Amino acid sequence: MKREKLIRKITEKYSDPPADPAARDEFFMRCALELARAAADEDEVPVGAVIVRDGAVVAADFNGREKLKDATWHAETAAIRKACEVLGGWRLIGCELYVTLEPCVMCAGAILNARILRTVVGADDPKYGAFGSTADLSHPPFGHRTEVVRGVLGEESASLMRDFFLNKRKPENG
Repeated sequence: MKREKLIRKITEKYSDPPADPAARDEFFMRCALELARAAADEDEVPVGAVIVRDGAVVAADFNGREKLKDATWHAETAAIRKACEVLGGWRLIGCELYVTLEPCVMCAGAILNARILRTVVGADDPKYGAFGSTADLSHPPFGHRTEVVRGVLGEESASLMRDFFLNKRKPENG
């Protein structure tokens, strides 16, 4: 499958993360940004997600709603599905998620249900963001909580989104 080959090609470049925690966050967010650019190339909203455990990429994906005709195919949910398959269970204990855009309510629920330890976010989503922008589901009064780190390569992530939608609104693009 062409999509899987592209994802594998991108993630293979991210096998040697730096030891410094801040540099490590940027390292894996750059991988998510490459995936987001791949989404844009397929005329999908440019969001990429990477799941990491013990410094290694476990799973990654990008938005596929339009091409795959699936309302739930957000980068986060797709990466979570893959990580569950790779790790052999639905509890992604010790995993971190790197995503270029703040997760929506659906994705926030999947993150919490998968028991993801830490979620690193690029750009805020003032319309649908569920980890602080429109709601904050990261610390529910019940069950699992995820640590949220916001703004890692945030301007680069936001710029990618802005450019994508500006291009979509150009008259020659219908």
